[in-house]
Amino acid sequence: MLKLAILDDYTRTAQKNANWSPLKEKVEITSFDRHLSEEEAKLALKPFDIICTMRERTLFPRTLFASLPNLKLVTTIAARLVGLDMAAATEHGVLVCHDDLPRSNPKIVSATPELAWGLMIATVRHIIQENQNIRQGGWQYTIGDFILRGRTLGVLGLGRVGKLIAKYGLAFDMNVIAWSPSLTAEAAVELGARRVEKDDLFKESDVLIICAALNDRSRGTVTARELGLMKPTAYLINPSRGPIVDEAALIAVLRDRRIAGAGLDVFDQEPMPKDHPFRTMDNVVATPHLGYNVNEAMHYWYTDTIETVQAFVNGSPIRIANPEALPKVTS
Repeated sequence: MLKLAILDDYTRTAQKNANWSPLKEKVEITSFDRHLSEEEAKLALKPFDIICTMRERTLFPRTLFASLPNLKLVTTIAARLVGLDMAAATEHGVLVCHDDLPRSNPKIVSATPELAWGLMIATVRHIIQENQNIRQGGWQYTIGDFILRGRTLGVLGLGRVGKLIAKYGLAFDMNVIAWSPSLTAEAAVELGARRVEKDDLFKESDVLIICAALNDRSRGTVTARELGLMKPTAYLINPSRGPIVDEAALIAVLRDRRIAGAGLDVFDQEPMPKDHPFRTMDNVVATPHLGYNVNEAMHYWYTDTIETVQAFVNGSPIRIANPEALPKVTS
């Protein structure tokens, strides 16, 4: 029997969200419902032949690959996983195979923009604080900051997520502006938005939503300088990736009330440390990287994962991210 590990199954739903029975005769499945540090992973994952990851919740540096002698296959959500050393996987003869989404189900792309919109409304209207107040026996003690209609929505990054965010903004009768290094004025106009320069995006936005993918170009895009350009009444929403924003700089402007608040689904370190400042700030709405986490998305992702593992076990791997490793795996 091959040993398969499902990582970071925080809600213990991985085996409920898809039909794993086709693997049961050839694969022994173990779910880990808590995040493993690298040192913990080196010990806990040593017996496993197959590891199924959930996005980049667990990083896979070269040092981890070197500690897992039985590992033959890593399945990922998306072809390129931030934090997975593909060269190291290949050198250690580990095949990396990915899902078929969103090509097989483009609807899944909507999950993160919908959460971002929820974070925006929750921050601007103080929904979380008032909900907590109600539960504690109180009544209204805050007032919403502004009505979205007529306000300026800034979108940093106008890719798949950003395009949907722009549409939502237009549906709410907001003035939509956007910037990314490659965005043209014509492309923005086609979406009903107006392209502005980066500084103007931060200066003009009443709500600014980060919609960029994390890569070498986007890492550290938002620094103390950009945050310093924002209105004191403005909100920053980040459903993308923590390292796009200088976290220390964001903490500073929030503590000093130089912006009104932030809605954050992503952080530099995940899970967030228990003593992290965001946990106690009353002008922060924080969620634990829930953007893509809905049962519907998990069903499609894990169904693809099962298909990927089944193909590998049968000797015909599919959706291979590092074909250079294929001869080592099949020899």
